[in-house]
Amino acid sequence: MCMAGEGATSIWMQPEGHERSGPGRRPGFSRRQITRTAVRIADAEGVEAATMRRIASELGTGAMSLYRYIPRRDDLFDLMIDLAMSGIELPDGPSGDWRGDLTLLARQVRAAGLRHPWLIALLTSRPTLGPNLLRVHEFALGAFKGTELHIDDVTGFVGMLNDYVHSAIRREIGWLEEARRTGLDPERWKRDYMGPYVRQVVESGAFPLFNRSVLDSRTAHLAPEERFRHGLDRILDAIAALTPSLSPR
Repeated sequence: MCMAGEGATSIWMQPEGHERSGPGRRPGFSRRQITRTAVRIADAEGVEAATMRRIASELGTGAMSLYRYIPRRDDLFDLMIDLAMSGIELPDGPSGDWRGDLTLLARQVRAAGLRHPWLIALLTSRPTLGPNLLRVHEFALGAFKGTELHIDDVTGFVGMLNDYVHSAIRREIGWLEEARRTGLDPERWKRDYMGPYVRQVVESGAFPLFNRSVLDSRTAHLAPEERFRHGLDRILDAIAALTPSLSPR
């Protein structure tokens, strides 16, 4: 097993030929095959379950043999992230409608994050620049093409958008996981499990602003996708407000 440190290189710099185990010998597996297996395990059981030992068992081989193809666990994570990001469907280039392009991108990222519940936590915990992640990032930056914004402003706005999208997905996944853990669907979890306590807090009058957020909220009862879009629109409104040269809608 190759450890991170001096001499380690990015998996993206290692050619496919690195997988060969000897002169003239073709590999029995491929990085993509191993990565697909890891993603399938992680989707079903969590990323912690996607160990080399477990992947090897699924493939009918020994764990050590897989390190010829993917030397480090960090490399496996990078490959898993990029394979999950490959499911994000985007046009070849931005349309010229910055708001529409970023809305499309955000909704596609949310869909990928819900398909792969481990993705956002892994993506935001490590720096990685796989080809599909770069494709998505380039599209986001390109949404501002022609606006004459400085690249620092563009990257800052894309960072704001990413922070919202990633945190919203993590929150939504957290609700879903709690519902699965308790055996209640999200609505029943809120109504039957948390509802009595929330009513007690409201009736105490100790937290008047919290009471307003419960009793007067226009968004608390939106479906998850609608709530996501509501928050996304606020982020895009803020970007437009900070940049008079952008059309607000």
